[in-house]
Amino acid sequence: MATPTYIALATTTLSSAASSVTFSSIPATYRDLVLVMDGQITDDDRFIVLQFNGDTGSNYSTIFVANTSSGTRSNVVATDIMYGLGRFTSITNIMDYSATDKHKTLTTRSGIPALVLMYAGRWANTNAINSLKISTTTTGFAPASSLAAGTTISLFGIEA
Repeated sequence: MATPTYIALATTTLSSAASSVTFSSIPATYRDLVLVMDGQITDDDRFIVLQFNGDTGSNYSTIFVANTSSGTRSNVVATDIMYGLGRFTSITNIMDYSATDKHKTLTTRSGIPALVLMYAGRWANTNAINSLKISTTTTGFAPASSLAAGTTISLFGIEA
């Protein structure tokens, strides 16, 4: 079995706060994608969401498990891959992103102060992923938040 190799596709470090970051023209030449993020969300009680190929429909589903100082909880949510309480680090694996015969699946492991989260998600679409938008959303309260200056987001392709 071949040893998987990470190929750096793109890295962005924000010089100022931004509501979203988009990686486009993702080549379909790798088996999987890995998204690594290290940064901060400007306001508490916010989420980071992924959007594939500009799809804003209801084709996303996610389940998460959180381990907090007060116990463990889980829930099924629509699109978020990470809950934000300020500073965070996360790794998202997007499996078989270039396949055109199956829905896309992902897992995310993230850590923020006093909370560890794991997400598993699905994009119910058989198109190959060629663009990826990372943005923040609120839990229903204004104002909207942003990814803070200094946040670094890197995208890797995995060669088999």
